[in-house]
Amino acid sequence: MKKYTIPSGTVSRREFLGTTAAAAAFTIVPRHVLGGPGYTAPSDKLNIGCVGVGGKGQSDIQAVSTENIVALCDVDDEHIAMVLKEDGPQNPQLGKAKKYRDFRQMLEKEKLDAVTVSTPDHTHAVVAAMAMQMGKHVFVQKPLTHTIQEARELTKLAKEKGVTTQMGNQGHAGEGARLVKEWIADGAIGDVSEVHVWTNRPIWPQGVDAPDTLPSVPPTLDWNLWLGPARYRPYHPALCHFVWRGWWDFGTGAVGDMGAHLIDTAFWALELGPPAQIDASCTKFTEASYPLASTIHYRFPARGNMPPVSMHWYDGGLTPPRPDDLEPGRRTGDDGGGLIFIGTKAKLMCGTYGANPRLFPETKMVEYKRPPKTIPRSPGIAEEWIAACKKGEKSTTDFSYSGPLTELMLLGNIAVRMASKNVTLQWDSANMKITNLPEANEFLHMAYREGWKLV
Repeated sequence: MKKYTIPSGTVSRREFLGTTAAAAAFTIVPRHVLGGPGYTAPSDKLNIGCVGVGGKGQSDIQAVSTENIVALCDVDDEHIAMVLKEDGPQNPQLGKAKKYRDFRQMLEKEKLDAVTVSTPDHTHAVVAAMAMQMGKHVFVQKPLTHTIQEARELTKLAKEKGVTTQMGNQGHAGEGARLVKEWIADGAIGDVSEVHVWTNRPIWPQGVDAPDTLPSVPPTLDWNLWLGPARYRPYHPALCHFVWRGWWDFGTGAVGDMGAHLIDTAFWALELGPPAQIDASCTKFTEASYPLASTIHYRFPARGNMPPVSMHWYDGGLTPPRPDDLEPGRRTGDDGGGLIFIGTKAKLMCGTYGANPRLFPETKMVEYKRPPKTIPRSPGIAEEWIAACKKGEKSTTDFSYSGPLTELMLLGNIAVRMASKNVTLQWDSANMKITNLPEANEFLHMAYREGWKLV
């Protein structure tokens, strides 16, 4: 330790001690004070690569823009150009980010802490799996995967690698979903035996044949990379860019799109786990495309002190019967859909994302004394993930939660495929097998094209 000598006649002992104390105080001022309010040192930010920047990918970029976005990846150059044009002026780091078409090249070349995945459903798993194998934290848009086997593999891989994961079902971070869970846990409506869930989806074409014309591939698009692990088919604009949700090979239909926001509310509040039985009915579908409308019925066994419960899903304009004790003129759900929980003491209704929950009849809501808020509130689904990455913690919808939720949604699609068999599927979750209709098991996973693998 360096010794200081006070030169005679130049400064008093009191002056010296005052000066050195001030200097010492200066050296321990926190960095956030030096940088001003809200300052985060560059070393405290995550280096993030964003895969898929069009559509939902654009808002996912905005959600993580507090961090260092060092790479943008999209198979369509127009998507990157659009993001740079619309968001670049407010977010200069986007212009400096490296640009890629192939996520594999991005992961191999860039030093990343974390990756967002906002691609079509059929490529979620291959991107997330490679990133996790390299030790990257991952945020994957809903639904987590395209198939049940992929959901199992990603859940397993996330645990093995110890990375922080999150699925992008933003409603889970909202106030409404937390209130629903707290109220049901409080016994507000008694034991729940039945749940009805409905959506306004699809809002894209379904129940149609694949296009048979052969337009030219736009020069900005790498069609082979867009297909990824899916079987090859010629390019057509009716297959990609949002409308992919309605095709078996690429999307997961209405339940895959909105189940993560609607079914999730019931899945969380009722601690559902895997169903024992599933069946469905639907309008006509084609070899290429989901049906225009369907209903799916799930039956769950008792869980702890919760009794068995049935959940009924409706899409394509179908809705549940209107409860007799719902006041005349009162709307069910909202524009996007909703949920109705049937309890032994009362009923509970909410909108999409668990929004605006209310007991009914209204007299039950007026009488109800709300419990204390016991679930921590979230700053937002992406913000929560970023904080968890930095602290080495789990997010609310990490893959140990969102993997089983995704499986539940995708089981519904298999039931839809088997609807004409008029059979209630028996699900053995432990062995990942439908036990009473072996032919249904072929849809637990899809065959990948040569050159593609999951793990």
